Amino acid sequence: GSRRMNNGNSVPVSLRILEKDYVVACPEEERDTLMASAKFFNEKVQQIRNGGKVVSTERVVVISALNIIHEYLQYKQLQENDLNTVENSIVQLQEKIALALLEIKS
Repeated sequence: GSRRMNNGNSVPVSLRILEKDYVVACPEEERDTLMASAKFFNEKVQQIRNGGKVVSTERVVVISALNIIHEYLQYKQLQENDLNTVENSIVQLQEKIALALLEIKS
């Protein structure tokens, strides 16, 4: 979420991406997620490299990132659609309850 716990508890996390090492400071509680993200990214990059169509590292990275973002947005869209369906059901229920209450009153 957007709530960040800043107790100065950032830890340096070493990530190996595309045969290069990156040290990233991140809050301790987000460390596992960050490492999982790096692993996921590396797998994507390997898939695209093994496809053999893309040559330069920069292109591989850009295409991997686009693929990941595309998947994420599709997933987010699905989640939001589910939420909308739930919200619509709730609104319909509320309307039915309101109608029922009116009938009871009269």
